[in-house]
Amino acid sequence: MDIKGIITALITPFNEDYSVNYDSLRRLVVVQVDRGVDGFYVCGSTGESFLLEPAERKKILETVVEETAGRVPVIAHVGDIWADRAAELAAHAADAGADAVSAVPPFYFKFSFEEIAEYYRLIQTAAKLPLIVYNIPVLSGVSITSANIEKIMAVCDVYGVKFTSNDMFELSRLRKKHPDLCLLNGYDELFINALPVGIQGAIGSTYNIMPERFRGILDSYNSGDMKKAIALQGRANEIIEALIKTDVKSAIKYVLTKQGIPCGTCRRPFAPLNNEQKAELDRMMEIL
Repeated sequence: MDIKGIITALITPFNEDYSVNYDSLRRLVVVQVDRGVDGFYVCGSTGESFLLEPAERKKILETVVEETAGRVPVIAHVGDIWADRAAELAAHAADAGADAVSAVPPFYFKFSFEEIAEYYRLIQTAAKLPLIVYNIPVLSGVSITSANIEKIMAVCDVYGVKFTSNDMFELSRLRKKHPDLCLLNGYDELFINALPVGIQGAIGSTYNIMPERFRGILDSYNSGDMKKAIALQGRANEIIEALIKTDVKSAIKYVLTKQGIPCGTCRRPFAPLNNEQKAELDRMMEIL
């Protein structure tokens, strides 16, 4: 199954007691498929992966795969600071029916790149699925570049890169040096900037609430209507600007809850939204 197009980085809905709301998760998946998304990225940064127990990450993935029922690809983020746990999650992803695995590099301890490459080898060996390396240096402290990715490629097959960085020059070097890689943009506000580089698609958190806008950008770009594509990205960025005034995940959950899919708030230490933030998001929803 091809991995391309508009892929939603799913939020993880919670109940009031911070337990996972699996009913809302199922509803969100159905609504997203009906709205035309091309796939799901499960338990990534947007899904609060590192605030979830391994058993929860497994059940969330199983729920998404079951509800998706093969209609679109499901990418399981299995990244963890402990390689053995990441490999365990990767093996489970294969058993659960995921179409690919992805992982942020191991962080905090400033591992050598040889150790990082071994981490990815363990993941792919466990999963035997297409591997998407997750480049998000602002959070992981590790930059995946056109040069050092070769150390990973030397020990395992890399299907693609989720490129969550504003370094368009490095993205273009990745495309030129490794033309067979599936490149997926990660910053929603830069989607239109990444398209000329030759990305296959994008994985985005704000697709949870406005996938049609990004579908419109992609379709307009592909049809040569750059004026419309630029205008759509500009309107999307107005909404993104309002979202990032709070925490994007918390804001998306608030919007989805107002739209009839209860999502709760993010797990602590994330703080709940205050009344001023909610009022700002209510104004944003009039634009949405």
